[in-house]
Formats: sequence, C-alpha cells, structure tokens
Amino acid sequence: MSVFQATTSAPVNIACIKYWGKRDNTLILPTNSSLSITLSQDHLRSTTTARADPTFTETTLWLNGKVEDIKSGGRLERCLAQLKKMRRERIEAKDPNTPKLSEWNLHVASFNNFPTAAGLASSASGFAALTSSIAALYGLSSFDPSKPSVSSPSELSLVARLGSGSACRSLFGGFVAWEVGSSPTGEDSLAVQVAPQEHWPTMHALICVVNDAKKGTSSTSGMQRTVETSALLQHRIKNVVPARMQAIEKAIKDKDFDSFARITMADSNQFHAVALDTAPPIFYLNDVSRSIIAVVEELNRVSYEKTGHLVAAYTFDAGPNAVVYTESRNVKQIIEIIVRYFPQVESSPFPDPFNLFSGSQPAAAPLPEGFNENVAKVWEVGSVKGLIHTKIGDGPRILAESEALLASNGLPKVLV
Repeated sequence: MSVFQATTSAPVNIACIKYWGKRDNTLILPTNSSLSITLSQDHLRSTTTARADPTFTETTLWLNGKVEDIKSGGRLERCLAQLKKMRRERIEAKDPNTPKLSEWNLHVASFNNFPTAAGLASSASGFAALTSSIAALYGLSSFDPSKPSVSSPSELSLVARLGSGSACRSLFGGFVAWEVGSSPTGEDSLAVQVAPQEHWPTMHALICVVNDAKKGTSSTSGMQRTVETSALLQHRIKNVVPARMQAIEKAIKDKDFDSFARITMADSNQFHAVALDTAPPIFYLNDVSRSIIAVVEELNRVSYEKTGHLVAAYTFDAGPNAVVYTESRNVKQIIEIIVRYFPQVESSPFPDPFNLFSGSQPAAAPLPEGFNENVAKVWEVGSVKGLIHTKIGDGPRILAESEALLASNGLPKVLV
C-alpha cells in the first residue's frame, strides 16, 4: 500500500519592522506591514512530517512528542481546512483518478530544535513547517524554484498566516515583507521576498538567549490589549511604519548597514514603547535585555566616532531575548564583548558553526579604546543562558525520508 507522507523544515524569522496588532483576529490581518530576516535552518528550525491515510480515525498533531488539541474553529483547524480546499480544487477536481487525500485524516508530528513560546518565533517556524509539509504532501508545492508548483510561496503564506501572523514570512528565505493589504478577505495580506539570502551574504545574527522560559504575556493577548488601549500604536500605524518600510527596503537593496541598523533599533524600541503604552503595560524586556542594548549602543558610538559607521543592530521580539544583526567581520568582537558583560557557564558547549573560536569557549576581550565600560554592570554567570550565532537562510526545505518524524505505524518516532 502506498504511503502518502512528506517531511519539511521551516526557518525562524526575526522582524526588523515589527508586526504588533491585528485588525481582524480570525483572519489574522495586521494593522501594519512588517519586514523580517529569515535565519538559517542549519541552526534554528521546525521540522514537520505529515501523513494522510484512510485508516486514521482522527486527525492528530504531536508537538515535540505531546498531543496538541485541535480546537474546532481554531487556528490549526483553519489552516488544515484551507489546505484541504486547495488540494480538492487544484488537484483532485482536475483528475478523478488521483487519491482523495483531502478526505483522509492526517497524522502530523512537529519538532522545534529551540525553546517554544520564549520569544524566538517558534510559532512562526512551526506553522510554516506545518503548512509546507501538508502542501508538499498534497502536491501543492515542490519548494524548488526550478520546478513548477500548483501554489506559490506567497499563496501558501496566506495559509500559514491563518495559524500565526509572522509564519507567513517563514515561507521565504532572505529578507521578507508581510504586506498589510486592504482587502477585508485578507487575500492581499501576504508575504513577498524583498531580497534572497544570497543578496547580502555577510549579514549574520547573534541571538542572546536571556530567558528560555515561556513568556508571561502571550503575543496574541498582548496585541489585543495594545490595539484596544494604545494611542501610540495608532500613531505608529499611520505615521511611522509606512515610511520605515520604504527606508529599510532601500537599505537592504543598497546593502547599507548603517541605515539598516538605525531603522531596526528604532523600530524595536518603538515596539516595546507601544507595549509600555498598553493598559495595563506589558514588560517584555528585563534588566539583562536593557544592558545588552546599552552595550550595543556604546559599541556603535565608539565605532561611529572612529570610522563613521555602525557595527551592530539589536532587536527584541515579544520577549527578553536579543537578536544582534551585524556583518560577518564584526561577529567575533561582538561575541567577546557580550561574553565580557554576560559571562557564560564554562561547562556549556558553545556552538561555533563558523569556527571563529576554533570550537572552544569564547573569552572576554579588551574593550575598544574609548569604550565606557560603566554603561552596564558585569552580570552573574548564566544571565545570558546561551549564544546562538547564525546567518541568513532559505525558505522551507523538503527533507529525506530518513528525517521523517513518523514511524511506519504512523505514530511519532519519539513515542515508539
């Protein structure tokens, strides 16, 4: 008997222009456009295996080995319903002999190789992986630009958006914009690629994991409160974001890091100001987060005075973890300064994928001349729990059968 199964992985994306606030909570339509960078799946990814079988008695999703509730009318169910509809209309209706996969139940197993709900965009990569795996299973996309597909990445981004707004941006690699759109149906609120990963290969990212615990205020509830109570959000929507989107797209196309950095940091700061402007206020940053901001700002000040250029751009999503964008030539110095202020646990292995430290633990280095060492205190060991060094990555990948998460009986391998 044939096995109808597909396994894909999808990347994390971290926004430079933030999405915060919905104008439609069911369709997940944003109040403003946003722009993100897709990070490499070699270091951060969600992997999902989807199988359709007429013998399955119900559709079941396992996330990291645990069964997830599929709520009636919920986000997951809406994603599945839309993918089934696309399968019926675009493939099954045109060929009466093709298997009616849209009528069969599914078993779906998903795994994140990084903390869930800790401000590291786990829902974005998770719903992008779910969408891409079922799209591959249903024959809607090969996720290979050289091959024709029934559905484009932008069309599939409309489906991923129904699960998690920012997931739509993880359907592409490189630099990605999520367009706000104007249609009440959401048909024009989709993701488009601004530039591929190959456009700016020297752009890297350093993630400082401040807290890998589940955050106190979820993005969903936080957004709703902000839309209802923040006057600053309304100013941001109308007067700030449209100009920033144009400016950052130009900076990316010109590979102008100085402009990119200024816009990215300003937008991160304004997003957290909007969170504070919410009633009651939302605090995603903590004292460690603010110290990272101070260190990066001081490093940029010293660099600008000496060279006329910035070297780093911090950004924070809805959590305390910092993502520092920089160009490859500056990564080593930035890591050494971060380690100076936020010492690492010696026993924890430091992943060094680019071999900057010959695979060993990075050590604190002397501060640059003119650097004010008092901008932040030296924190206790473990205040930054880990450092993840990565770069720009590609969109969803179809994986080999050997990487499937479901065993031959259709259950997750971790449960077998």
